[in-house]
Amino acid sequence: QVQLVESGGGLVQPGGSLRLSCAASGNILSLYGMGWYRQAPGKQREAVAGISSGGTTTYADAVKGRFTISRDNAKNTVYLQMNSLKREDTALYYCNVGLTTTTNRRTTYYWGQGTQVTVSS
Repeated sequence: QVQLVESGGGLVQPGGSLRLSCAASGNILSLYGMGWYRQAPGKQREAVAGISSGGTTTYADAVKGRFTISRDNAKNTVYLQMNSLKREDTALYYCNVGLTTTTNRRTTYYWGQGTQVTVSS
């Protein structure tokens, strides 16, 4: 059974930094696209950053130049380094990972449980 475990969220002052991690487990064969999404209260979930299996990255305009997504395939983990955080970055952050397993050779995308990021003074 695939599990995505997120960590690294918390309370930070404006201008501060946080690093989110999302580790996948569960008889994984291959990893594909990985990404981070966020959902603020009263708003729809939105894409924040993505990274392909080849390392190509994409970012939402709101976070370009401040956030960096990376991956460590050996650890089945995707990261989101968030710098110069703003109050409007406050949201529940979710990772999304595409992968295959020994029992499911079809690429399937899974969601993490979410980690809260709160930017406040």
